[in-house]
Amino acid sequence: MEIATMAQALQLHAQVLKSGCQNPNPSTEQTQQTLHSQQNLSKLFTFSALSPSGSLSYARLILNSLQTPNSYYYNTMIRAYSDLTHPAQAISLFLAMQNPPSPSTPRPDKFTFPFVLKACSKLCQIPLGEQLHGLVWKLGFGPDMHISNALIHMYSAGGVPDLAFKVFDKMLERDVVSWTSIIDGLVDNDKPVKAIALFEHMLENDVEFNEATVVSVLRACADTGALSMGRKVHDLVKEKKLISLNGKVSTTLIDMYAKCGCIDGAKEVFSETVNKDVVTWTAMIAGLAIHGQCKEATELFDKMKGLEIKPDERTLTALLSAYRNGHMVNEGLACFRTMKKKYKIRPKMQHYGCVIGMLAQAGHLENAETFMNKIPVEPDAVLWRSLIRACQIHGDVERGERLMKHFELLKLDSNDSGAYVVHRNILVSEGKWKENGKTRALTNRKKLLKASGYSRMEINGEIYEFTTGELGHLEVEEIIGKMGEIALNLSCEGYDPKRSDLSLDDEEKAFELFHHSEKLAVSFGMIKTSPGTSIRIVKNFRPCEDCHSFMKILSKIYQRDIFLRDHVRFHHFRNGECSCGNFW
Repeated sequence: MEIATMAQALQLHAQVLKSGCQNPNPSTEQTQQTLHSQQNLSKLFTFSALSPSGSLSYARLILNSLQTPNSYYYNTMIRAYSDLTHPAQAISLFLAMQNPPSPSTPRPDKFTFPFVLKACSKLCQIPLGEQLHGLVWKLGFGPDMHISNALIHMYSAGGVPDLAFKVFDKMLERDVVSWTSIIDGLVDNDKPVKAIALFEHMLENDVEFNEATVVSVLRACADTGALSMGRKVHDLVKEKKLISLNGKVSTTLIDMYAKCGCIDGAKEVFSETVNKDVVTWTAMIAGLAIHGQCKEATELFDKMKGLEIKPDERTLTALLSAYRNGHMVNEGLACFRTMKKKYKIRPKMQHYGCVIGMLAQAGHLENAETFMNKIPVEPDAVLWRSLIRACQIHGDVERGERLMKHFELLKLDSNDSGAYVVHRNILVSEGKWKENGKTRALTNRKKLLKASGYSRMEINGEIYEFTTGELGHLEVEEIIGKMGEIALNLSCEGYDPKRSDLSLDDEEKAFELFHHSEKLAVSFGMIKTSPGTSIRIVKNFRPCEDCHSFMKILSKIYQRDIFLRDHVRFHHFRNGECSCGNFW
């Protein structure tokens, strides 16, 4: 009897109970009936625990009613708890196996650990996971591939990629899950360069990849701007014809091409995708938005609606980003006002952030401040920093200082140095050196260290990373020499370093400005690529005013297209202009 519904499960349970009456001297026929009853009970338990239409509580009742349950029942129950939203109960049941309340309770076996490690991963219980790791080796299960795969996932999800890699490195046998788990974990922990290197090693070892592997490595390509590697993966998918270009793969390809500065590649994949779901449409709308093709993004959203594809909260975030980047204030406000009524989507922090950014970019600072004060959630540090920065760009010093004081009183994020850096820039731009000194002393007192800015770029298949102020690169002398040459040529075209972005002495200013990561990267790109070749850079922060001006003039006098992606949008510098409209 196949079980499809809970009603059938209950019917089967009745049969089990009926046939379960025990005879002290059972005949062969009765023994067979009992065996058949036990098989049905196992089938009933498995259905209740693992089927979407089953009942987890009912499965637990069956487990509790068994006099001598074997490890299969416990393992299945732990798996069910860890798969759903009950990871703590999975661990509790495991502890009952480890410290059995009765002699009939089975001890953990090699099939138990992958499920309980998954529960640790969901609960971010890395210390417990490490104890389990030790127990695995104590019980002799260390070489087991499935347990190792679960350990890789747990350590990666817990933000300990080095331990995950140690597990991977010691594995005697690996499958596609092993490779995909470590690649995905490295990407999640901001180690995309290492993830790409591992994928190439995977190919060298002739390990067959699957859809999940492709999605993971394309995410790494998007993070690093590794366009040529992303194209290679795309070609591999098309060549082997093992993976459909629908669903997750096509969506991730769209995202990769967009984030690597090749919006035409994203459009091509989108047009070739047959069954587009809301995630695919959202990826394309978001890609157009970050490239400043905002009108096309809104037109695509209208086309999506025409096909009766219902947008989700991510779609609305992408659309509002398009309105923000396109300075389409009225349209953006109209969209925001109707999203709850029309699309049944309650605005979240990211939606409020888009509206505040949209108003601030357009210079409507008072409206942006009023809007932020009225939203039903507590604005986070990012929103405050965004509005304070807009005050700097639009020269509204008084409002910027007032917002900064309010931000300090709220103490939203005592470790956030970004708002203080912006505030210092405002003070310096107004020549308020004394006040700036006080703010700088405050950040020093609080030990608020600004996170290092870094820039990544791919040249001839190699990925390079540059950190602001870091001069350990093997070709640093050539890079600095090239930068000096570029700066001299730019000065003839009117380049004047915008030192208001820094609150340092003149000598320190000059050093800092010419050692920003994007300047190091573009100088390296000028050395390593032919004249006229486009240069693509991925940066973790927004470029400062000086770097933005530097890139604009460089694109004009050297006739280079420069694609610089920050954490908000793309800046396409061409012939002295930027696609962002000079609001970055």
